[in-house]
Amino acid sequence: MYKVFVNDKPLFLTNQLQKETDFQFFLLESIDIEKLIVNMFTNKIAKCYLYHPDEQVILKKLKEKIPVQKAGGGLVYNTKGEVLFIFRNGKWDLPKGGKDKFEKLAKTAVREVEEETGVNELTVEEKLSKTYHVFKRNGRFKLKITQWYRMNSTFEGELIGQAEEGIDQVAWLNQEQVKEALGNSYENIKLLFEH
Repeated sequence: MYKVFVNDKPLFLTNQLQKETDFQFFLLESIDIEKLIVNMFTNKIAKCYLYHPDEQVILKKLKEKIPVQKAGGGLVYNTKGEVLFIFRNGKWDLPKGGKDKFEKLAKTAVREVEEETGVNELTVEEKLSKTYHVFKRNGRFKLKITQWYRMNSTFEGELIGQAEEGIDQVAWLNQEQVKEALGNSYENIKLLFEH
């Protein structure tokens, strides 16, 4: 099962039929995906399931219905065990961004961390999970698939938020501060800390 967030509301891709309770169930093959997304963005649907019998092709079928933007992001730790966060659009987030053509996703993640925060001296430690969310750009909905990487950094310089990306603040947060920040963050970011 995949969990895709639309305006922070869950859209589950599943191959399991379930009796409806507090959510709506749709067939992936026949759904008007744009109409469904608009209903989620306008709070007419709080959460729903898209069903397709074959789990192996379920994500592929969704990608046929909505343009995809691949992205890379970093869950970055410093030598004190603090985590690098950015504050943008009134929420705490992690640095991430779109992949350039022919760029490897790990390279995308490192580049985006450097551009959005000013932090360098990065070492990619391991590939983490992917997150999925729908966003609107230039009047069109897109599915952003972000591959996350755990990174370490020995950087001790000044943190500089990328103004043109709307980043108001960059901070290293300790474990207690991370818990507090996650209270005002996105659902897909919270998922990273659950794994």
